[in-house]
Amino acid sequence: MSDLRDLYQEVILDHTKHPRNFGALPHPTHCASGRNPLCGDQLVLMLEVDADRVRDARFAGKGCAISTASASLLTEAVKGKTTAEAHELFTRFHRAVTSVAGDEEAAAGLGKLAALAGVREFPTRVKCASLAWHTLEAALAGATEPVSTE
Repeated sequence: MSDLRDLYQEVILDHTKHPRNFGALPHPTHCASGRNPLCGDQLVLMLEVDADRVRDARFAGKGCAISTASASLLTEAVKGKTTAEAHELFTRFHRAVTSVAGDEEAAAGLGKLAALAGVREFPTRVKCASLAWHTLEAALAGATEPVSTE
């Protein structure tokens, strides 16, 4: 289990130091902002959705290591997915980060996203990990109000 935890820490650190898809998307079709007042995380998630498929995803903002890594991993994970698949991925991810410790089945099949499942042991960090995901749901729903973890 220690080797797996080390691998997950590497994934999180890599996505924190070198976030993927960071920066503005020139012509987003869907956009939402989110914030986590407890940690100070703020992000804007931009999507290009065409024919019900996420063609591109980018994010901008500032946040803690967990928040940044989560947004980076999210943008990689949703590209190419249908909006229904993106919703399903949100549900599976949310279950993984909020399930009881030891429920390894919750993170099964999430690939690199499983690296964030360890935050479930730290309830205040769950908000950091899930901010980008709640912002994804808001963007897909066309919400105009910012998402808050509070």
